[in-house]
Amino acid sequence: MAMPDVVSRDEWLAARRALLEREKELTRARDVLNADRRRLPMVRVEADYRFTGPTGEVGLLDLFGGHRQLVLQHFMFDPAWDVPCHSCSAMAADTGEGVREHLARRDTAFAAVSRAPFPRLAAVAEARGWTFAWYSSADSTFNHDFHTTLDASVAPVSYNFRGADELVASGFGWMLDHVGEQPGISAFVRDGDDVFHTYAAYGRGVEAMMHGYHLLDLTALGRQEDWEQPKGRAPVAHEADPGFRS
Repeated sequence: MAMPDVVSRDEWLAARRALLEREKELTRARDVLNADRRRLPMVRVEADYRFTGPTGEVGLLDLFGGHRQLVLQHFMFDPAWDVPCHSCSAMAADTGEGVREHLARRDTAFAAVSRAPFPRLAAVAEARGWTFAWYSSADSTFNHDFHTTLDASVAPVSYNFRGADELVASGFGWMLDHVGEQPGISAFVRDGDDVFHTYAAYGRGVEAMMHGYHLLDLTALGRQEDWEQPKGRAPVAHEADPGFRS
């Protein structure tokens, strides 16, 4: 295993201060990017999507729980599966009660939506001790319309804002024939009873919910995955797997 170089405290401090300048640049760049994200236009949600939750059938507006904003996880759980996606499970588990309380104090709700029927969602949540709001879209085109269920027979295939030609060109042509679930995050805001879609993220964009990864990025061994530099740093190289399975 290749460990970091051993140096004096003064040498470490000089290297750390140099890295701090780059971190500050990244922080300022992130602030600018976040401002531009807030400047994105929004799209009115016209469809009357219906979901099933603990109180029965509800609409998208109900998922806000009276708040102005909604952060929604497109949680991969195909109706044919017995258990949900383990990576999506890790992401949802990271969005614990404390995080949801912080969001609520800023007038923002969190909910997850999956295509599996609600009784199966409820059983998994009870078994794992999950308390976040989790709804089934089993009888809705919601997942297809927001490009987290791919099925060309239902809707044109698009993922991470790439259409068919772009997916092929970028090496993701397999998605055109794939029928199934993909991860995603959507953000919504409401104005009275009118709901607007303001943001969506797919692919590595969903790392916004992977708090464990963000902490690992601060360490010498990092995420301990094959793609990371420097090579040979971790005793065991794991696959890119935010579920942190061995």
